[in-house]
Amino acid sequence: MNRMKKILIAVGVAALLGTGTGCASVNTEPHETAIVYYGAMGSATKFVKCIGPSKRESVSVSDNSWTYTAGQRTFDFSGAEGAESKPLEVVSKDNVTMKVPGVVTFALNTECKTLQQFHDRIGRKFSSFFYGTGLDYSEDGWNRMLRTYMRVPLDRALDAASQEFEWRKLFNDPTTKQAWEKRVGELARGYIQETARGQFFCQPSYAGTGDCGDIVLTIQKPEPPANLAQALAAEQVAKTQNAAQEQINAKVRTEMESIEDLTRVLGPNGAVLWQAIQKGQVSVVPVPSDTNLTIAPKH
Repeated sequence: MNRMKKILIAVGVAALLGTGTGCASVNTEPHETAIVYYGAMGSATKFVKCIGPSKRESVSVSDNSWTYTAGQRTFDFSGAEGAESKPLEVVSKDNVTMKVPGVVTFALNTECKTLQQFHDRIGRKFSSFFYGTGLDYSEDGWNRMLRTYMRVPLDRALDAASQEFEWRKLFNDPTTKQAWEKRVGELARGYIQETARGQFFCQPSYAGTGDCGDIVLTIQKPEPPANLAQALAAEQVAKTQNAAQEQINAKVRTEMESIEDLTRVLGPNGAVLWQAIQKGQVSVVPVPSDTNLTIAPKH
């Protein structure tokens, strides 16, 4: 039996007993926070209170409550199994479409006044709560909310930042990627807050008090189409081969210059003999200076 059913049963029993002033209770886990509204039939719906994590508080049978996440959450756009989204597409400065996988880590802003604003503007509309006494609860509500208030502005930020860089550098230059990541982060935080019309998404360690902080965005380098990636790899191989050939050519030039120097000093035959001696192709027998051996030059 889930938490919502428990709340509904408690309220229903109190009503059947005719206790006009009866009460029910709202329980929150360590990773949950709840918001309570007065909603008696024939009366205006009014905010009552927030209930923090790990608490059990009594509420009126006329109250409605909704329980939201109070811990670290993620929006995964890696395309992996269980991810909320496929990798997002961007267009580079030189008009190459690339795919960007990544993840956003954050916490919902559970400061009571801010949570009330989120509930009124977004939570009820998308049913993005864990449990609720209303009939509009949906398990997909949280994900639908993220696709609107996280994915759309993030997609916009990625595309805007990528327009400032060429695809080769985005894919193959670490310095460019760092500059691109910084730019995406700046734009994404602004666009997300602008889309939601409030600071509803905070740093992952946010606990409901103090500075809300910023979301944490982790993005991998953009992936170009396979044919461009293969062409770039082939280009790098060619550059490596050319560099190796240049070294071979430089070595040959050095050897040729050495041969020319030997020829000038020893003559053509002497140069050949010297090279043969250096390569071990001709044995040289040293003749001591104090011997009676005489070697006459060959004419």
